[in-house]
Formats: sequence, structure tokens, C-alpha cells
Amino acid sequence: MSSAVSAAPASSTDRSVIEPARGMDRRTSALLEAPLLPLLLRLAVPNILLMLAQSATGLIETYFIGKLGTDALAGAAVVFPGLMLMQMISAGSMGGGISSSVARTLGSGRREDASHLVWHAVVINGTLGLVCSAAMLSFGPSIYRAMGAEGPSLDAALAYSNVIYAGAVLLWIMNALASIIRGTGNMVVPGGVICGGALLLIPLSPCLIFGVGPFPRLGVAGGATALLVYYVLGITLLAGFLCSGRAVMRPAWPARLRKRLFGAILSVGAPASTTSIQTNLTIIITTAIVGVFGPAALAGFATGSRLEYLMVPISFGVGGPLVAIVGTNIGAGQKHRALKAAWLGGAVGFCLTESIGVAAAIHPIAWLSLFGSDPAMLSVGAHYLHIVGPFYGVFGLGLVLYFACQGAGRLVWPITAQFCRLVLAAGGGNLAIWLGFGLTSVFWIIGLALGAFGAVVAGSILLGGWGARQT
Repeated sequence: MSSAVSAAPASSTDRSVIEPARGMDRRTSALLEAPLLPLLLRLAVPNILLMLAQSATGLIETYFIGKLGTDALAGAAVVFPGLMLMQMISAGSMGGGISSSVARTLGSGRREDASHLVWHAVVINGTLGLVCSAAMLSFGPSIYRAMGAEGPSLDAALAYSNVIYAGAVLLWIMNALASIIRGTGNMVVPGGVICGGALLLIPLSPCLIFGVGPFPRLGVAGGATALLVYYVLGITLLAGFLCSGRAVMRPAWPARLRKRLFGAILSVGAPASTTSIQTNLTIIITTAIVGVFGPAALAGFATGSRLEYLMVPISFGVGGPLVAIVGTNIGAGQKHRALKAAWLGGAVGFCLTESIGVAAAIHPIAWLSLFGSDPAMLSVGAHYLHIVGPFYGVFGLGLVLYFACQGAGRLVWPITAQFCRLVLAAGGGNLAIWLGFGLTSVFWIIGLALGAFGAVVAGSILLGGWGARQT
């Protein structure tokens, strides 16, 4: 791995506490020395709020779009996996690579490299955002048809998609800036900015969807337009904080962009992106399978499975701090402390996600009725949550440990685990439909696939998947 993220000490001795390097700031020293559980909880709470707020941006507009009818809800549902893929890669995968590279660099005492990483991160995420926009504006209609959207549902999907992807680069840059700040161990500023943006959407989305007061009635496109406004605000505030001198380091434009600093981010972010792609490909394929049963079944499954997407930001709420904690300690040669932090975080993530999953399985209508009242939609969604909800805890455990693996720079097993989930859910689901077993069997296969993902990631770490030496 690039020297930008390599372990600083020459000795491989694993120490639980070290003396901070000369000139190391207080925040970095805390990641290396503070008691782990209080440190993790203190960092995780604002980050969980951040990720819930960011997820709420999609749920808020889904709530209002649902008032336009089942076709509008189904149209937005087929766009949602692609939007979540962008969110997961820009914030969780490439974002994790950005946070990990910043944390390791600060942990090894190279503050100047950390300042230069800011611009390399913006270039990477900005470029990927433009590529994503071009791809979806070109191939979106074919993708949505393949997922089962047609007629009014397809029209609604395109009205929403064309707006959101025209400004997709804004989401990528906002998440790059938030990831830089998280890599320093600061979860409060990104949390405050993104929570504030989510609050803005509560009045703005319905105004643009329904045409309240002086705002034009844009229908489903209004929700997408409100999101773009939110992204612009987030970029402005996060960039202002980084340039104000209040962050651990101030952005510094290097004399030239450096290959090794791009490599420091991409060596973690690129492999991690394959996991996000597989996650969303699994959802897209299973959505297409359920789409065979008609728009109401599609809307019910998509609405129910959105709770699964909520597991991702909750897990990232815990996992985001782990990237900084694990990365900084790996950079300083403290492998034992990094592993301990990973298991503590995994336990917290399991408890949170399992509680939500069990609650959803017991009272599914409390969630589903937020998005519509169609009886067929509610029936399918409730059936899905009854079966799959109890698997969310193991899934959340795997996700939190996946972020810890990002901090450690060890992603082979998380990628393998996600591939196992893809094969089991997509292959098994298609086989169940082909054999005529129906939706119940498909839902059980989806739940088992979630559990398999978590079990493989946890098992790999337990059996030494991080190796004898982290690089």
C-alpha cells in the first residue's frame, strides 16, 4: 500500500497506549489514548444523527411523493437504489477511503500530506460524480424498465431521475468534504451541517412537489430539486469550516497532484466501492424479481426494503468513527487497540440494528403506513418485514465491521462476504421464482443472505483476517 497510509513505527510491537508524536493535535491523541467505549459513543452519536438525517432526506421526499399516488411511489422506488448507490459509494466507500487516508496520515504525524489529501479527495469524488451523471442520464430509462417500471411509473421515475442526476456531482463533493472532516475524528461538524440540511427539506420538498405559495408545482421532480438545494448548502458550510482554520488541518493546494495521495484514497475506496455496488445490485435484482408480481407488490417490497437501507446509515453512524479510530491506531502501530475498537463498535451496531429489525417485524405497518395506504402494498411490505426484520442485527454487525476493515485497509473478506450475499439473494431468489415457490421463499432467501454477509465478515476478523501486520 502507498506510503501515505503505511504504519509509521519501524517496530511491529503492538502497544495499547503510546506517547503522542511531537506536534500531534489533541483530537488525534484522543483517538490513540482515550478509553475506547466512551470515545466510540461520543463520536458515534453525532455521526448516527448525521447519517439518519441524510437518510431522512430520501424518506422525507418519499413521504410526500407517496401523496401523489402508487405510480409516483413506484417510480421513485426504482430510482432509489441508484441514488443510494451514489450515497453509499461517495460517503461510505470512497468516503471511507478518504477518512481512512486522512486518519492514517495524521496518526503517523504527516499533517502536510493530510492537507493535500483534501484536494485529491475532491478531484476523485467530483470526477466520479460526473461519470455517474453521464451514465444514468444515458441509460436510466433502460434500467428502470428492466426493474419493472412502465407507463406512469416509468414517467415518474424519469421525471425524478433526470433532475437528481443532472446535479449528482454536488452529492459527491459534499460527501468528500464530510469524509475529510470525519477522518480527523470530528463527527459534530458534518453531523450539524447535514442535520440542518435535512430540516430544510421538511418545508422545501412539499413546497416544490405540490406548488405551495410562490413555488412552482414540480411533482416528483420537486423532491429531487429540493435535494440539490440541500447539497449546495452542505458544500458551502463544510468547505467554509475546512478553510476557516478550525479544522485539524487547513486545505493546501499542492504544487502538483500526487499519484501516491490518489493511491492512498483509492487503495481503500476502490475495493470498498465494489461492496457498495454489490449491495445495490442485490437490491436491484431482487426488486426486479418482485416486480413480476405487479406495481403494488413492487411498491410494497421497495417500501419495506427501504428500512434495510436505513440499517446502512445507522451502521455507518457507528462505523464512520471506527474508520478514524482504527485508521489512526493502525497508522501508529496499535493493532490490538484497533481490533478492540472494531469489536466494541460491532456490538453497538448489532444492538441498534437488531432492535429496529425486531420492532419492524412486530409492527411493520407503523413503518409502511408512512408512505402509503394501498392495502396490497401494505400486505407485501408487512410480509417482507415479518421475515427479514430479525436478520437486520447480523447484517448491521457485518456493516460496522466492514467500516473497521476500511480503517485497517483490509477489505478482501468484506468484499467476499458481499459477493456471497449477492449470489445467495439474487441467484436463490430467481431460482425460487422459477420453481414457483413465490414471494415467501424469496423473502426468506433475502434474510438468510443478510445474515450470511454479517457472519462472513465477523468470522474473517475473528480468524485473523487482518493479518499479522497492517499496511
